[in-house]
Amino acid sequence: MFEQLDFFEMTIRAIATFFILLLLTRLMGRKQLSQLTFFNYITGITIGSIAADISAESTTPFFNGLTSLVWWAVLTIVVGYIGLKQAKFRTIVDGQPAIIIKDGNILEEELKKHQLNLDDLTMLLREQNVLSPQDVDYATFEPNGKLAVILKPDKQPATKQDQNIISVQPTYIPTELVSDGHLLQQNLKEAGVTKDWLAKQLKSLDIALKDVFYVELKQDGTLYVDKRNDGLLD
Repeated sequence: MFEQLDFFEMTIRAIATFFILLLLTRLMGRKQLSQLTFFNYITGITIGSIAADISAESTTPFFNGLTSLVWWAVLTIVVGYIGLKQAKFRTIVDGQPAIIIKDGNILEEELKKHQLNLDDLTMLLREQNVLSPQDVDYATFEPNGKLAVILKPDKQPATKQDQNIISVQPTYIPTELVSDGHLLQQNLKEAGVTKDWLAKQLKSLDIALKDVFYVELKQDGTLYVDKRNDGLLD
């Protein structure tokens, strides 16, 4: 009799938790599902663990577990929203990219800061089909723990466009200069450009600095610009 009661109770728990978890994942959005950062990864594991505990442990009061599950999801949404509006807060929560190889030279201090050893680095390079740091122009350690690699021009795979073109050293590192409408002073400094320079470049495109949402400095010194509220064409 008790076993039968437990069976129905756990069935109801599992069904209820399933639909609640489905709703919460939809509310939290695709960023949480993709686990772009360590924070997303940890919150995803925790929410899944709480949901499993609710559905599989009869000793856990259902509504107590449900309250914990909902509040954890709410806090995740709130943190994500604040990060969307405040670049500094987003940096605190998610971290920021770090250059760990520059012009084929490994930056030891950056490795120590991010607790990477050479075995870790070479493994990450091999995952990008790079066998030697010497072939790397720049390598950036991303907040999600992955390595973004830009090969030296003479090591990059040839394309049809390259066949009659002599490879040259890139002038700039691809760098975000404006994000969420906020000027990134540290990135400007690292790229060797100024706010006035950026304003002049934008002016030549008939765009005011206050009207941009995102600006990226490309390797050849040109800018990729996304304006505020440009939306999608119908």
